[in-house]
Amino acid sequence: MKKIFSIAIILIASVTMTFAQVQKEEIDYYQSIFGMEKKIVVANFLELEESNAFWAIYNEYEVERKKLGEQRIKLILDYAEHYVELTDEKTDDLVKKSISLRSGGHALIVKYYKKVKKVSGSKTAAQFYQIENYFTTAIQSELYTEVPLVGELD
Repeated sequence: MKKIFSIAIILIASVTMTFAQVQKEEIDYYQSIFGMEKKIVVANFLELEESNAFWAIYNEYEVERKKLGEQRIKLILDYAEHYVELTDEKTDDLVKKSISLRSGGHALIVKYYKKVKKVSGSKTAAQFYQIENYFTTAIQSELYTEVPLVGELD
């Protein structure tokens, strides 16, 4: 399964370089679907009225989270494009970007935890923190099972 996925990613990455605008539109499309479904899950979990100030903060958070998501997708495509010929320099660059994105994602959740706490209280902020970490962990787990490790396909 990983080999098929890896080959598909390599092919997709090479094609997407030609169709950068299409790629951007596809990323936006998938993020909007995920965002809508995610918001439903969050709403069910938090059980807040639509008028609660939390939702304005949450919408701000989602805009910033989607930007990080785009960067993660681009990083995966970059990894796939260079997987066969990973130099030490490229590998180091990819790892540094990955570390930065992971740190940035956690910092974003912490930043918005504080904002949510101010407008909706500690309990709602804790719920926000928990569910966002759940989503992050679930996505990362799925990626780690699907994306081949460095050197795995050699």
